[in-house]
Amino acid sequence: MANGLSLNSKSRRIHVALTQRSQRSVILLLVLTGLISGCLLRLIQLQLVQGSYHRHLVDKNRISLVPTPSDRGNILDRNGKLLAANRLARSVYLSPREETKAQWAESAATLGHILNMPREEILAKLEQVGYRAPTPVRISRDLSLSAFVALSEKHNQFPGLEIRGESNRYYPNGDLASHILGYIREATAEDLKQNPDYPMGMLVGQMGIERLANATLQGVWGGQLLEVNATGQVVRSLGTKPSQSGAPMQLTLDLELQKTAEKALAKRRGAVVVLDVKTGEVLALASGPTFDPNLFTRRISPGDWKQLQSRNQPFLNRALQGYPPGSTFKVVTAAAGIQSGKFSPDSTLATFAALNLGGHLFHEHGSGYGVIGFRDAFAYSSNTFFYQVGLAAGPEQISKWAHRLGIGTTDNMGLEGGSHGSVPTPAEKEKLYKEPWYGGDTVSMSIGQGLVQVTPLEMAVMVSAIVNGGKRVKPHLLLTQTGMPERQPTATGLDPGTIAIIKAGLIAVVQQGTASQLNDGSIPLTGGKTGTAEVPGQPDNALFVGFGPASNPQIAVAVVVENGGFGAVSAVPIAREIYKTYFKSHLKQ
Repeated sequence: MANGLSLNSKSRRIHVALTQRSQRSVILLLVLTGLISGCLLRLIQLQLVQGSYHRHLVDKNRISLVPTPSDRGNILDRNGKLLAANRLARSVYLSPREETKAQWAESAATLGHILNMPREEILAKLEQVGYRAPTPVRISRDLSLSAFVALSEKHNQFPGLEIRGESNRYYPNGDLASHILGYIREATAEDLKQNPDYPMGMLVGQMGIERLANATLQGVWGGQLLEVNATGQVVRSLGTKPSQSGAPMQLTLDLELQKTAEKALAKRRGAVVVLDVKTGEVLALASGPTFDPNLFTRRISPGDWKQLQSRNQPFLNRALQGYPPGSTFKVVTAAAGIQSGKFSPDSTLATFAALNLGGHLFHEHGSGYGVIGFRDAFAYSSNTFFYQVGLAAGPEQISKWAHRLGIGTTDNMGLEGGSHGSVPTPAEKEKLYKEPWYGGDTVSMSIGQGLVQVTPLEMAVMVSAIVNGGKRVKPHLLLTQTGMPERQPTATGLDPGTIAIIKAGLIAVVQQGTASQLNDGSIPLTGGKTGTAEVPGQPDNALFVGFGPASNPQIAVAVVVENGGFGAVSAVPIAREIYKTYFKSHLKQ
């Protein structure tokens, strides 16, 4: 009996042991299966799901590109003449791994002296790519002849130095149209961060067309593909990736008109704008003083940059800068007066030596011109006539028609360095300046003084609307934009009678008024309006807006000469040169 119990107990122990072992086996098997499944899933993820991504990373670490800059696309005028091109220049490259960090610290001092650049700037470029980088880094563009000779003589002192011939930007007309063209510079650290595809030394456009059309102009850099090992040493060459030149860009500018505008402006502070009155194509846009974009095709020192910034603000695009328009604004006042219903095109008013408003006298140019209509009011530029028109129409109507004619509503085509015009209403004045509107504000507004600001570009748009049948054109610089839906002129709502009388008045200004020097027979008859705007503590600004020819208007011209005095003296002669150049090539005399 005892033996039987002992056997049963032993059997139970064996059964329990086998059961526990079986359970452990199952658990172990499940764990192993889980591990294998996890590894398999991870393998599938790495090989299949993320395979292309990891291959890209491996290639990026394994393959290095010695970059070859691409040619930027040429910028051309409307007739195919070069405004920005490329030429062969010498650049200095350094191979970081050829010297130690300490050795480069000494070499950079010598190189900096030859290249006329700070030692710290050279070292910063090396540190940006790393001292073990297998590919050369460009430290200087457009090497001067003297520096080239000096480096050639001391070439053996710099084992990591290489001088390469490569394309460099070139502006064949110097400072001509620089506010439109802009300039280029090497990509900054921020540029490289925002554009991972940019190689070190990538050239990017700044200002103007160079910036606006950078993606089209820049092309695609190429270079030599090198295979490198884990330590950065070159294993073999994998071939050459050719660079792709940027596409050319054709502008609406007429090079000859642009040359005439800038020559006539003669580097004075001011601006000239020439528009096609039907399409809004910008035929010329000059701002003075200007700058030479060729300066930026090589290294520009902080001192050079400071000097550029301080000299009469050459980067300010005065064609987009607001100015008191003076009597040129009488176009808007006349439009507001007639369109408001307060006057008809045939209305006449008495003029006086001065208008008394609340005890304040607002003067005429002389003793008055008697009873006159709109045509003669433009010809004589009668202030008291337009005072009365403005007061009757009211500031809201004047502001409304200023906006319809393009003032404050004309975009700057993406160009930098300017602002917009402004013709505030009484409510806007109170909001902006915390001051009430006075009758004198309306009087000043009527003749383009006080709070009124208009850019030369807007002045050209304004006069275009008068002579093209009442449509506000949308200025543009790219020839491909002409005719595009978003650049189609829009109707202003001007009545034919309003257009006819204002146009007749502007022609009378040339026939018998302050712009009569344009009527000497040397060019076809034109129309226009002079202006003289007060500048506190300084000589007056001189202004002119006009169009030509009178019989079939094709172009609008706007001129501002800062502190130029009378519009007839400083601004009209510039317009005359513009007309002469245009008519010489576009009309048979």
